Amino acid sequence: MSAPKTPRTEVRGDGLPRLLAVLGVSNAVMFALYLGVGGLLVQTQIAEIDPEHKVSNVALVAGVSAVFATVFNPIGGTLSDRTRSRWGRRNPWILGGALAALATMLLMSQVSTIPMILLGWSLAQAMMNLYQAALTAIVPDRVPEERRGTASAVIAVATSIGIMVGTQVAAFFVASVSLGYLVFGSAVVLGALLVVSTTHDPRPGEYEVAERPKVSLVTAVRDFLSALGHRDFMWVFVGRALIILGYFMVLLFALFIFQDYIGLPKEEAPQAVATVTIVSTLAAMITAVVCGPLSDRLNRRKLFVTVAGLVTAASMLLPLLWPTMTSMLVYAVIHGAAFGAYGAVDMAIVTLVLPSKGDAARDMGILNIANAGPQMIAPFIAGSIVTASGGYGALWVAAIVISLFGAVAVLPVTSVR
Repeated sequence: MSAPKTPRTEVRGDGLPRLLAVLGVSNAVMFALYLGVGGLLVQTQIAEIDPEHKVSNVALVAGVSAVFATVFNPIGGTLSDRTRSRWGRRNPWILGGALAALATMLLMSQVSTIPMILLGWSLAQAMMNLYQAALTAIVPDRVPEERRGTASAVIAVATSIGIMVGTQVAAFFVASVSLGYLVFGSAVVLGALLVVSTTHDPRPGEYEVAERPKVSLVTAVRDFLSALGHRDFMWVFVGRALIILGYFMVLLFALFIFQDYIGLPKEEAPQAVATVTIVSTLAAMITAVVCGPLSDRLNRRKLFVTVAGLVTAASMLLPLLWPTMTSMLVYAVIHGAAFGAYGAVDMAIVTLVLPSKGDAARDMGILNIANAGPQMIAPFIAGSIVTASGGYGALWVAAIVISLFGAVAVLPVTSVR
């Protein structure tokens, strides 16, 4: 089966900074919702409903909702690859996904039981991943290869800003969770409107598409997952999955780590999460701005990713050996800097190992399983470790080991230096 030819739609010159700025804003509001809602608002709501079983309930909600994210991201990518409309390929899914996500936030604002929180957040993850899959494909669609490191840095900085702002806004709304949900959902819709109104999504006729014959379900599934048969793509997938797994094993329980491991009073823990997030985010932004363009200039990607992954793992020794608020702040600086460097260059590697540029959104969606999949299993793994060990020390050890393996997984990649 012949693949679509590469769209002739790369943005160069004066149009590229505007495109990157819009992508920055739209990615920032997306991650603000992911971390603000999933990290604080949902956990606060769960803890208020059933404080005795908060760890297991958070693990359940986070894990099941991540299944929806894992499934809907590549599905959304495939759908946007195949969309042929007068509004473009990506725009309908970016705007439609954002509006549907706002509807799920409205649902979340009205629920008061654990099962309904589970349903609402799972639907929200599904709709947000339709938005994310189409949005992510814009980089391989329209950014020249020699500027992918810069684009990756912009998105990494935007992600950091989104996380920082999201946790701060969420901390402000912990006393009014319902209103907080609506604020985050509305912000995503505004980000989507910015994308579709200020950038040009190529229409049919502006790129060449090969005819796609009808195939059986088995063949469709095989083609859908065919990217993982490409060696370099597979190793990038594994490396990202392990780094993200180690990250989310800790992040998803940050609120409870401050309460039960560091020993902060319940009323102080949300602000501690927000403060540490700011510190980590600022450090990540600095290294992302430096490392993304530098990787373009040196044409070296793997070195940045490997070193950043190793430092990420090493930073976790601090709270493991010295469980205080001070150590968490130092950890936040080191871990944030390393994770910022990793994120800035990893996205560039991802776009350079895609097996089929004509199926960019599909393959980016498959690779985004390496983001969503770990979020699916991280809460169950972390919850089991905390429950079995009776504390969070073992959780830090597990996260360190997993991150170390993630750091070296990219080394076998041969098509990228």
